[in-house]
Amino acid sequence: MTIYIDPPVWPGHGRLWSHLVSDVSYEELHTFAGELGVPQRAFERDHYDIPSHRYGDVVAAGAVEVSSREVVRLLHGAGLRRRKVAER
Repeated sequence: MTIYIDPPVWPGHGRLWSHLVSDVSYEELHTFAGELGVPQRAFERDHYDIPSHRYGDVVAAGAVEVSSREVVRLLHGAGLRRRKVAER
């Protein structure tokens, strides 16, 4: 099982966030996140949003650090990318 995380550089709600992804399946991603106690509500389309204060914990648990660009490439390569639908 390989899970990936990008640096916490994405601002939101007064903090910085990382994206946690799998290049195999959502099931693998949900299992990893569940073992860390990441709430299901943190899942957004194809990734989990991880606050910067949890970044070290996630890496220590085995997530591989990659760039944000690499996260998108991994999702596309695995066919797991779910783009945000534009609201009308």
